[in-house]
Amino acid sequence: MIDNIRNKGFATHALTFNVMMTLYMNLKEYDKVDMMISEMMEKNIRLDIYSYNIWLSSCGSQGSVERMEHVFEQMRLDNTINPNWTTFSTMATMYIKMGRLEKAEDCLRRVESRIKGRDRIPYHYLLSLYGNVGNKEEVYRVWNIYKSIFTSIPNLGYHAIISSLVRMGDIETAEKIYEEWLPTKTSYDPRIGNLLMGWYVKEGNLDKAESFFNHIAELGGTPNSSTWEILADGHIRQKRISEALSCFKEAFLAEGSKLWKPKPVLVSSFFKLCEEESDMSSKGVLEGWLRQSGCLEDESYASLIGLSEEVSTEKDRTGNINDSEGMKYFSTSFSMVYDICIASLCVWRDCFLDLVLGRVSKLKFSRYFTIFSWQLSTGKFYFHANGCREFECLV
Repeated sequence: MIDNIRNKGFATHALTFNVMMTLYMNLKEYDKVDMMISEMMEKNIRLDIYSYNIWLSSCGSQGSVERMEHVFEQMRLDNTINPNWTTFSTMATMYIKMGRLEKAEDCLRRVESRIKGRDRIPYHYLLSLYGNVGNKEEVYRVWNIYKSIFTSIPNLGYHAIISSLVRMGDIETAEKIYEEWLPTKTSYDPRIGNLLMGWYVKEGNLDKAESFFNHIAELGGTPNSSTWEILADGHIRQKRISEALSCFKEAFLAEGSKLWKPKPVLVSSFFKLCEEESDMSSKGVLEGWLRQSGCLEDESYASLIGLSEEVSTEKDRTGNINDSEGMKYFSTSFSMVYDICIASLCVWRDCFLDLVLGRVSKLKFSRYFTIFSWQLSTGKFYFHANGCREFECLV
């Protein structure tokens, strides 16, 4: 598809390359990101802030501190570019992955110094990344600053702080903040409760997890697929096959479950337990649900749980996607994201219209994305998957 864009003479702006590089990043094809950058330089297409941020992420994802820092130096010397908080949060994320925690914290301080206006999102990143570093004092400090600036905190803010505290093992404070959230919430977000439930199960306290589950129901909360998956994990740990299978069933039936797949490690544990207990019937039931839900159409997923099923190239759950060129480079899910990204380019240049119509017409958005939108001013695309979660694609 990128060749088609080149042949039509459309690859003359950073936005086109940013969209493609974002997709290559999602597919972990980092060498193609490097190729895109090289092509931009050869054609004297100026890199914008999003191009640099993607390039930084690509180098960091490959585990190269030197290359990432070299890219940042080029970015610093480019007088048309002003590194933003996303730049430093990206670098901090990569430093954390590579164990360079001091450098990560230096980047996080730079994130904080670049927050403008009443933008909440940087605070969510700071809470999460300081949690990954394990710096409890900084998590508390950022949280207090956040609360002092904004009179109301959205669910995403509470999710960020509670998630960090749980990762650091500070469950007492996490529970306290959860209690603070309850009277302020506009709606019950099961993802927040799942954080505490997951901890209880991990610590072997299934009784407390089930009690917490009942508490959610009393508040009028609706469990999502992950909620049921957490309970299934608890039952598997206690060798309760029937109860675990019941939880898997509820997970497949939960609202928004069309995009959900049980964690491969959990499915494998359940299969192993069934084999140990000579309960092949229960194993077969879960296998059937996996097949019926389309999970096994993903060959890599099927191989992770010890199953395999030939993927149909003629017709699958998405409708009738049979674009050999697109499928050569993208899995089914990212092919859809790619088409939506390309569609958004129509806003920027009308000459993409013929390309868009030829590909987007093959998709059935309603099954996967109830809303999709873009903001060219910020270089972000937003995908709302059946109200289940929001995916942000930075370009």
